[in-house]
Amino acid sequence: MADQYAHSGEDGKPTDIPAIRWDEPPEGPVLVLLDQTKLPAEEVELVCTDASALVEAIRSLSVRGAPLLGIAGAYGVALAAARGFDVDAAADELAGARPTAVNLALGVRRARDAYRAELAGSGDVGRAASAALGAARALHAEDAEASGRMAERGLALLDELLPGGGHRILTHCNTGALVSGGEGTAFAVALAAHRAGRLRRLWVDETRPLLQGARLTAYEAARTGMAYTLLTDNAAGSLFAAGEVDAVLIGADRIAADGSVANKVGSYPLAVLARYHHVPFIVVAPLTTVDPATPDGASIEVEQRAGSEVTEFAVPQASAVGGGPGSGIPVAPLGTQAYNPAFDVTPPELVTAIVTEEGVVSPVTAEALAALCAKAGSSARTA
Repeated sequence: MADQYAHSGEDGKPTDIPAIRWDEPPEGPVLVLLDQTKLPAEEVELVCTDASALVEAIRSLSVRGAPLLGIAGAYGVALAAARGFDVDAAADELAGARPTAVNLALGVRRARDAYRAELAGSGDVGRAASAALGAARALHAEDAEASGRMAERGLALLDELLPGGGHRILTHCNTGALVSGGEGTAFAVALAAHRAGRLRRLWVDETRPLLQGARLTAYEAARTGMAYTLLTDNAAGSLFAAGEVDAVLIGADRIAADGSVANKVGSYPLAVLARYHHVPFIVVAPLTTVDPATPDGASIEVEQRAGSEVTEFAVPQASAVGGGPGSGIPVAPLGTQAYNPAFDVTPPELVTAIVTEEGVVSPVTAEALAALCAKAGSSARTA
């Protein structure tokens, strides 16, 4: 069950509402989300009291972004446990809410494993629920730390590839604090460059059809004082041709074992443009986004979303919660079929580097990626 209430600062100034938080009011624990479908017009919090409400929030993109989905999935299991619902059923429902983002299933599994282990050991349902919540909170904290380390490594790589600063970075979709326990993935690198005085311009793809760049990345860039410019997705080619892009920075929803990268649809064309124009194409993602069980790009299940997202223009501040087809402004004739994959896949040969919190892979090969994962796993076991 979900409810919502709005928060805004004095005189309409933006508040610092976290993308996700656990709360325990007198009536029972809840998971509170910043409803990203309402941004930038309104900062509204969506309150979930059960896993089904969270699943709907995930599917409607009220909460989104690979790292944050993992955190949300873990908290969702903890919520089901704390509220006395069937934990396994809730976990299965959560894990299947969005198939492409590997972090979601990983977060769900981590919290469920913690719940099962404690329940098997003590037989105490309350302690098992606390264990699930502890796992979710640990994942949340780890992602925040990973975000900072990715920002440092990403900025160092930019300075190595593009000495002298004055970076002009093109980004796609949204990869900031709205998708992370910290300050994000690719956006965190751009933010680090901005703070160091080495960002000249952030080029923001609007990211059709749901405008995550226009609504969310521009929102975050404005809040942090970055110099940024919004462009339509199909204007990126002319920007490259004019020599106005020094590097492309994107995030990832799943990275296959061979280094193929699934990210918001529109990423692959940017990789092709970057290669033609000899511009670095850099993927920034936590190591949890690497899925060794997915051998290559062809094995990545790409989520297909409703055609209405293409045939209608959504008005976030006016649309109802859970609004479906017919809730937006029509931009195509009634009955028009639409092709609407949520993601596309970029092959490893088009990726200059993958930046993770544990290190940078460049050139991107299956062997180099496996070595980094093995090294990180070894370090975690000996820590």
